[in-house]
Amino acid sequence: MGSIKQDIKETYLGLFETVQEKWNDFTQFLMEAWPLLTILLVGLIGVWWYADPPPPRHVVMATGQLGGSYHALGEKYAAFFEKKGITLELLATKGAQENIEHLADRKDPVQAAFVQAGAFDPHTVTGVQSLGTISYDPIWLFYRGPEVKENDFQEIQARSKYFLNSRMSVGAKGSGTHAQAMHILKANGFDEGAHFLYLSGSQSVRALQKGEIDAAFIVDAYEAPNVQTLLADPTLHLSAFPRAEAYARLFPFMQILNVPTGAFSLVRNFPSKDIKLMASTTNLLIDDRMHPALQFLFLEAAREINGKASFFSEHGQFPSFKNTGLPESPVALHYEKNGSPLLMAYLPFWLAELINRLIFVLLPFCAVAYPVLLTLPGYRNKRIRRKINKLYGVLKGYEQELTDDFQPATKDQYLQKLDLLEYEALKLQVPKSMAGDYYSLRTSIDYVRNCLNRGTRPYQVIGEETLL
Repeated sequence: MGSIKQDIKETYLGLFETVQEKWNDFTQFLMEAWPLLTILLVGLIGVWWYADPPPPRHVVMATGQLGGSYHALGEKYAAFFEKKGITLELLATKGAQENIEHLADRKDPVQAAFVQAGAFDPHTVTGVQSLGTISYDPIWLFYRGPEVKENDFQEIQARSKYFLNSRMSVGAKGSGTHAQAMHILKANGFDEGAHFLYLSGSQSVRALQKGEIDAAFIVDAYEAPNVQTLLADPTLHLSAFPRAEAYARLFPFMQILNVPTGAFSLVRNFPSKDIKLMASTTNLLIDDRMHPALQFLFLEAAREINGKASFFSEHGQFPSFKNTGLPESPVALHYEKNGSPLLMAYLPFWLAELINRLIFVLLPFCAVAYPVLLTLPGYRNKRIRRKINKLYGVLKGYEQELTDDFQPATKDQYLQKLDLLEYEALKLQVPKSMAGDYYSLRTSIDYVRNCLNRGTRPYQVIGEETLL
């Protein structure tokens, strides 16, 4: 029993002495290398702050008209960002064209926006990137009067000309609705009619229901209140797109949506047969200077909010990275292949972002700092060795003076010099690896002192022999 206690005690003492020894070596290392370590630390902080600054806590996003579906979608994004500790300020606008102008202006605070594909010319836009498409925006054309038979081209043409000469809303200028309506009309050889009205979505719904207009283009999601209101009105007709394949070829940004019989209303059997609709897509666009961490956050919001199954889309279909019309952000390309950084799935956003930034900075920093730190022990040993050699040089000089011209009256003076030299040696902070050199110096000093104390003329040279 006593043997076990003794072993435990000795083990504890051994560990304590090892820790104490390592701590002493570490503190001595800090005392000697602190200038270099300070330079490295300042360099690390500078690189971390300026090369990879933290993301802003406030972001401005352009949506659409107040009360519109884009603004409602923006509110969902704002709630998602709030949970992550970021304030997403929503800026109501007149539509796609204004959103693009906000993003393209390098002095504008807007950093993100919802914009319909096809609502702008991508060749004239710079400084804007895409985080992908996040939803379908079907193109709805509701009208009053006799129903147009979609297989009768002549009747379609006649009805189209009737619309051109009647009261039809083609969406507010600058909006995605207006852009899509013009694409379709011009593709069929029509220009803007003299009686066209440029109403917002909600204004078009009210005017159409009251009979103030005969037709209205609306580009909005199936779930949008304006669309649901018009689909539920049995007095209105919906124009289908029997030549959807042709539109898709002419306008690559357009998508074909299939609607089965009775999908809008089984009670009314509406539509009465399978039809095809055309749809644009909503692009999530950003200022290309947006912080990568915020881009990942927008993509995560799109996955959570827009990635759910809907009437026209399957679960996980959005965000999609096809036919965006603008260059994709490198972050979006990374997200498409690898998803979000792993830490974002398990840690709060601010902590995951902080760790990612540290890793981003520390890896290249360590590539430079590690070799430097490896050289520090050798640098330290060289410094100590130079000090020891310097003291050896002083000792050698004393011995040379004694050999060349020893005067008994100077014995005490030289003994004092040797004592001071030994004191200088005692002040050296020597690592264990150089303990041999240290004690060799001490022995050499003591050897010269013993020679001085051995006789009256210990260093007098007679002939070629030295009397000791």
